[in-house]
Amino acid sequence: MPKNSKVVKRELDDEVIESVKDLLSNEDSSDDAFKKSELMVDDQEEKDADVEEGSDVEDERPAWNSKLQYILAQVGFSVGLGNVWRFPYLCQKNGGGAYLVPYLILLLIIGIPLFFLELAVGQRIRRGSIGVWNYISPKLGGIGFASCVVCFFVALYYNVIIGWSLFYFSQSFQHPLPWDQCPLVKNTSHTFVEPECEKSSATTYYWYREALNISSSLSESGGLNWKMTICLLAAWVMVCLAMIKGIQSSGKIMYFSSLFPYVVLLCFLIRGLLLNGSVDGIRHMFTPKLEIMLEPKVWREAATQVFFALGLGFGGVIAFSSYNKRDNNCHFDAVLVSFINFFTSVLATLVVFAVLGFKANIINEKCVIQNSEKILKLLKIGNLSQDMIPHHINFSSITAEDYNLVYDIIQKVKEEEFDSLGLKSCQIEDELNKAVQGTGLAFIAFTEAMTHFPASPFWSVMFFLMLVNLGLGSMFGTIEGIITPIVDTFKVRKEILTVICCLVAFFIGLIFVQRSGNYFVTMFDDYSATLPLLIVVILENIAVTRIYGIDKFMEDLKDMLGFSPSQYYYYMWKYVSPLVLLCLLVASIVQMGLSPPGYNAWIEDTAMEKFHSYPTWGMIVCISLMVLAILPVPIVFMVRRCNLIDDSSGSLASVSYKRGRIIKEPVNLEGDNTSLIHGKSPSEVPSPNFGKNIYRKQTGSPTLDTAPNGRYGIGYLMADMPDMPESDL
Repeated sequence: MPKNSKVVKRELDDEVIESVKDLLSNEDSSDDAFKKSELMVDDQEEKDADVEEGSDVEDERPAWNSKLQYILAQVGFSVGLGNVWRFPYLCQKNGGGAYLVPYLILLLIIGIPLFFLELAVGQRIRRGSIGVWNYISPKLGGIGFASCVVCFFVALYYNVIIGWSLFYFSQSFQHPLPWDQCPLVKNTSHTFVEPECEKSSATTYYWYREALNISSSLSESGGLNWKMTICLLAAWVMVCLAMIKGIQSSGKIMYFSSLFPYVVLLCFLIRGLLLNGSVDGIRHMFTPKLEIMLEPKVWREAATQVFFALGLGFGGVIAFSSYNKRDNNCHFDAVLVSFINFFTSVLATLVVFAVLGFKANIINEKCVIQNSEKILKLLKIGNLSQDMIPHHINFSSITAEDYNLVYDIIQKVKEEEFDSLGLKSCQIEDELNKAVQGTGLAFIAFTEAMTHFPASPFWSVMFFLMLVNLGLGSMFGTIEGIITPIVDTFKVRKEILTVICCLVAFFIGLIFVQRSGNYFVTMFDDYSATLPLLIVVILENIAVTRIYGIDKFMEDLKDMLGFSPSQYYYYMWKYVSPLVLLCLLVASIVQMGLSPPGYNAWIEDTAMEKFHSYPTWGMIVCISLMVLAILPVPIVFMVRRCNLIDDSSGSLASVSYKRGRIIKEPVNLEGDNTSLIHGKSPSEVPSPNFGKNIYRKQTGSPTLDTAPNGRYGIGYLMADMPDMPESDL
């Protein structure tokens, strides 16, 4: 061997050793990288699992500052204008105190169980209405979209009512109140009372002519009412500012908007009980008419009131509960909020009838005085004999009891010619039997009563500020039912979406502040929500009990609450509530078919309301409102059923976000054995064929890598196995 051969051999050995070292070092580094990438997956999945199980590691979803704030938000949403001007009317119309019996029964059968169901699914899945129902059954994902459409329709006209209240609130800072007396009209020769006001009343005239400046039909738009346009703009600005930061901003306002109405109602109750005639109103209210209670119509109207009083189907209940911790006792919340809502309705009924009793007493006194003067005239001209008048009767200071005694005597003696005398029976019950609801109660009857209050401007300010707060509380939940699902699904910025939503709603809402706007409010109120919401809640019940599985849902509740809910809810959800809802849906369709579609138009010449049927285009609008509200359900079902849109597009809520990254949302949950009880979606369950280590982070890959099928994953690609099926992460 040559001398230098040893050198060459040494160099070759060194190269081999170095190449082996390089190989080992490369293998170690790649193995470390592989382990790191695997650990990265495991660590992230552990974090997700912690988030799902409600551990200390929380995702970026906002949360309520306190349980009180959450309860006030739910109370503010469920307790609205309907509690003040709808429930008392139904109570008076359907048997007085007897109406409370079917209402309470239906509250226990459909109210509390369905309210509990919406609270539970929102709290467990922690999504808005779109995400919740897409998670439970992608084919029924249209339920959430339908809820959003209904919320938008309702928000359009509900905020107009807040605008009306703002207008009356702004006009209450003057004495006397502007609706206290009929206005005088001056011409060149003399001054006289406005004829339209003289034929009706001061408050009625102010509502229809000064506030609404209403046209005589739906087809006669009459242009914009600039006063109401400004008030509508102010209402939407208030809603936008309150909702722009989500529950962080609206939650703080709830402390005032939810509690202030109770302060006002209690003040009105105390003041009302001190008024003459208030006891008559309350006695009339709670005198049960048991025979009316057996009528099917009473039960239908009670079920409808329970349904809408709790805000079922709107999505606001789900949205608010989705910001809760998963171990929150939502069963307690459901019972508490439901009974707060009921007792608020009873409190409002006491206030309304105490005030209406006072108003009826004043009208009755005027009736007695006017008819007593007629009797004196009849006595003077000899049409009536002085002998038939009891000696103790003094017409200069006659009471209602004495007048009714004289009236009965004259009616018996002059039976044949009594009608020609023109005397009226002045009974306080007759006035109380005049059923008034809605705007007629708030803006006509109640305002008229307040003009007789001492310090009437103060009470007017309080009353309309209460209406504004009641309306805002409901609007917050309604807008949350729109914003939260869209933000959860499409990941837009909440601030931008809130501003856009409010702007669009304001411009569409201009149709409600035309001179014919009140008729459009009636149209939307009658047709945009009732049937669509009933269908939505029926489908919600079916999705949970039949598709997801009632047994699995009960297990989830046990895991979430820490105890097993009563079997009462099992049977209500599975059998009773769906049956009652179906009966209510059929009854509502029949009622809608039997009632001629139309509206009450204000006729200026006669100063009276007259029923008008909707024109053809009006009927098309009514039908379109119902169809558009429920249309997302069949559309999403067909899209999912027929795979018309590729899931790779990420459409229809197929993606969701956690902790600033995109994850795959479950897109085919049917038949999956995974349960919410484990806090894991199917996407978090390992693939049955391959372990987690088949995914590797590629060097130099972008932050959002595309998975083999083109969908966004969480940044991992399948390594060296291009033909293997993807395991959702």
